[in-house]
Amino acid sequence: MGYLPKNARVLAGNIRVNGQVLTDVPGSTQNRWRTAAATTMVYQEPGSALNPSMRIGEQLAEVFRYHEHLSKSDAAERAQAMLERVCLPDSGSMMRRYPHQLSGGQQQRVVIAMALAANPSVLILDEPTTGLDATVQAEIIDLVQEVRRSLDGAMLFISHNLALVHETCDRLAVLYAGRIVEEGPSDEVFAAPQHPYTMSLLRCVPSVYSSKRSQILTPIPGSLPRPGEVFTGCYFAPRCVLARDVCTLGEPGLESVGEGRRSRCRFAGETVSLPSVGSQAASTALAARTSDSLLEVHGLTKRYGNTVVCNDISLTIRRGEVLGLVGESGSGKTTLARCIAGLIQPTSGAIVLEGVSLHAKLARRPGKMLRSIQMVFQNPDSTLNQATLFDMCSLGQSGRLQGDWSVDDLALEVSLGARQLEQRTIQLSGGKQRAAIGRAIAGTPQIVLCDEPVSALDVSVQASVLSLLIKIQEHSQVAYLFISHDLAVVRYISDRVAVMYLGEICEFGESEAVFVGPHHPYTEALLASIPDVHRTAPREGCASLRGTIPSLTHPPSGCRFHTRCPHSLLGLCDRERPPWRDLGEEHWIRCHMVAWAGDTRTGTLGLRHAVAGEV
Repeated sequence: MGYLPKNARVLAGNIRVNGQVLTDVPGSTQNRWRTAAATTMVYQEPGSALNPSMRIGEQLAEVFRYHEHLSKSDAAERAQAMLERVCLPDSGSMMRRYPHQLSGGQQQRVVIAMALAANPSVLILDEPTTGLDATVQAEIIDLVQEVRRSLDGAMLFISHNLALVHETCDRLAVLYAGRIVEEGPSDEVFAAPQHPYTMSLLRCVPSVYSSKRSQILTPIPGSLPRPGEVFTGCYFAPRCVLARDVCTLGEPGLESVGEGRRSRCRFAGETVSLPSVGSQAASTALAARTSDSLLEVHGLTKRYGNTVVCNDISLTIRRGEVLGLVGESGSGKTTLARCIAGLIQPTSGAIVLEGVSLHAKLARRPGKMLRSIQMVFQNPDSTLNQATLFDMCSLGQSGRLQGDWSVDDLALEVSLGARQLEQRTIQLSGGKQRAAIGRAIAGTPQIVLCDEPVSALDVSVQASVLSLLIKIQEHSQVAYLFISHDLAVVRYISDRVAVMYLGEICEFGESEAVFVGPHHPYTEALLASIPDVHRTAPREGCASLRGTIPSLTHPPSGCRFHTRCPHSLLGLCDRERPPWRDLGEEHWIRCHMVAWAGDTRTGTLGLRHAVAGEV
């Protein structure tokens, strides 16, 4: 795209688009050339790519006026047609809105529409779904697939989400330390990797069909080389389980290992002998779970004016368990966690820890209660002070934590080295979230509230953090409330799961029961949207989930999900609040229908409406 800073330059090689060597085009004319060649890019943060002071229609029409020199009215007409092409509802109304009035998924669709408006020869998507809910992510990927079919050009899809790459891309190139280490057809690379780094990445990814009791995630030891660090051999050798003396003698070339496949490894043929994720046995050291109640929430409601963010929430977290909390953005997950932590005060309801009712105000809670509940936030930049990591984690205990844990041990487990212990948090860059997790579990809490704790981490560090959380859980019987939009991660780490929709819990039960089914129609839609790197059949998508999440200011009457539910009945679901239904073994759903069969692996689900008088 020609966006390198002024002190950076291309030292060798070239870039060709439609036969034209871009690196031969003078810098003063590159922008004009890119316009003619139509090379466009979609970025990770759609909110920062849109002008907050311009209406959506104006921003999109501007592209047509610049590229095709259309009149204002013609450009507006084309802009509205483009919004319809990316499946945005009520395109006329959407044209008049500002970016802040759109959801994250809608903003990303607008950015994609702007990129497509130039009819690009090359469309680059850089982490286009990071941070989006599972359902919105699935919608964007379905849109990308549709664009790919209609685009007379090529797409470059950049992502650390291996499951999305698996479901989206025809071919795959794996980068390590600025080098391509493996390349080939996507299906073949995922089925039989020919480089140890690719296999190591796959071993870090949890499957939606497995849990911590059936699968061990194996983080890659060590860390990436620093920029500018020079090796005499293979750059991956210090972290590679196949490394031998010859690997340090010279860097291997990117050699052919089959038709359309290349690998930068002298022992590529041995990669398939490494154990795959599915063949790993789970640790037998996992302690037996207890049924003792640790924290109870009774009828919690949080209201801001006329907006009810959490409505009559009741749940129990047991000692030493992981309770997963899932749902789309705006469903009230973070608000619930902040109420439990005492950061905001609920409007009504009670929170009980070990039989003692917690005061709604944080300042009124005794010190022991404050230490018992810790929280890991989604954005570490705004939640860490500027002390060194060692000072934050030692808590005046001379570097010793509970039991055998030391600050050095803890830092190592969250992939932070001894050098980083003496750095202030502002210097940690990508290590800030790992520092936040280490800080939260350093003080022997009874429960840790984890709000999207691994959403910004690559798969290897994510595996390391998840393994650490499990190890701490078993070591000290700490409990977690684990909030995440990554359902595969929730499935892996959680013992029980609560599903929230529009401020209410609509399903609650053992993780296995919730993910396998039968389940609530909303849970069905969430599960249908999960990409899985280990899936062999194509994902069916989430076409059953209509529209966007309604406003909490004016929630739908009756069942809050009926406006998007493919099974809703007019006159029942839109009028009457659904009852809780016991599916057995502490598995509950709030629905007018009775689920009688369901399996997310086969995609089958049967539902029927309850008959009057039936239990």
